[in-house]
Amino acid sequence: MFDIDKWQEIFATIQKNKLRTFLTGFSVAWGIFMLIILLGSGKGIENSVHKNFESRALNSIQLWPGTTSVAYKGNKVGRDIRFDNEDFDYLKNHIDGVQYGSGRYYISGGSLVAYKKQFASMDLRAVHPDFPHIELLNILSGRFFNRFDLEQYAKVVVLSLNAKEELFKKEEAIGKYVTVTGIPFEVIGVFTPKNEQDQDSKTLYMPISTAQRVYSGSNQLHNIAVTTAAASVEESKAIHEEIKRVMAKRHHYDIKDPKALYSYNALEDFEKVKTVFYGIRLFMWVIGIGTIIAGIVGVSNIMIVVVRERTKEIGIRKALGATPWSIIGLILQEAIFITAVAGYVGMVLGIGILEIVSKNVKTAFFLNPEADLSVAFSATVLLVVAGAIAGFIPARRAAAIRPVEALKDE
Repeated sequence: MFDIDKWQEIFATIQKNKLRTFLTGFSVAWGIFMLIILLGSGKGIENSVHKNFESRALNSIQLWPGTTSVAYKGNKVGRDIRFDNEDFDYLKNHIDGVQYGSGRYYISGGSLVAYKKQFASMDLRAVHPDFPHIELLNILSGRFFNRFDLEQYAKVVVLSLNAKEELFKKEEAIGKYVTVTGIPFEVIGVFTPKNEQDQDSKTLYMPISTAQRVYSGSNQLHNIAVTTAAASVEESKAIHEEIKRVMAKRHHYDIKDPKALYSYNALEDFEKVKTVFYGIRLFMWVIGIGTIIAGIVGVSNIMIVVVRERTKEIGIRKALGATPWSIIGLILQEAIFITAVAGYVGMVLGIGILEIVSKNVKTAFFLNPEADLSVAFSATVLLVVAGAIAGFIPARRAAAIRPVEALKDE
């Protein structure tokens, strides 16, 4: 393998047949390059979906009221379903498997928040103290409001970091008062959403009891969300079905009515997405492996041509006493060298392109594309082995030719 004469001969052959060597190497490099790009792109899409799911509890179930589309026990079609505090309390305290829960009340009539002479338009959200267990939040300073705040109708708020910087600039916000649609609230906490897409948003949270009393005087809820202790999708589905059954009974509508209640099971949806990505990954592997096989076939065909071109040379070598295995070793060494170098180039180019894309392309649908180095290396090794096999078969045939027949070859 380290015979200098052999390497000189291999380089001389490559120099003499530049186009042939380039085509051989290109087919190999292209196969590895495409495999890495395909797998990396699939990983980028998968990362973005996983990142989106990380912003909320995977074991959460969301509910929204709808409008009946089916008549039921004397109730007419077109009746609006309205959630209230009693619905939330029942689901939280009487459904087995429910851990945390929060309602949401949308504040109407404006979203202007002020501090001294600073003003900002914000997304106002009235929720329960368990909300950070559902939509995952990082509390940077202070705290989120608790059950005592809820029961006392405390006028307290928690601001997103972007909202705090908009109003307070570099000033400390905890303990200061802001006015929300003209009503003063004490700032008790600052947070950032775990979802990177929401980190630029200006958001304000307040206790739902306070919002209901101050802004409407009602006990209406616009949305209910709970998390479950379910360890499997089947358990989560069972709790989800029980919740739908209870809500249908409480609000007197047909449980089969598709428009009376809208719901979303995060764990079930996540499992569906995972199944889709298994299919996408398999598809990309099939395409990538197909490309590699095409490269292997190209190497094999070119090595056959190489052996035919060198048949007379092989005959001379054998006439001078060269053994069959020395001839096979020479051709094999050339095939392995070309395949290894081309495979490495394809691998480096593929990883390099993914690195450039990862640093410069940040979208909601494509995040940190990356290729598993072990996969890339394994694919390269596979190509080298395949290149060796591709060179071995025609080399063995050539080595089996008798010198006299080889020297007669035209």
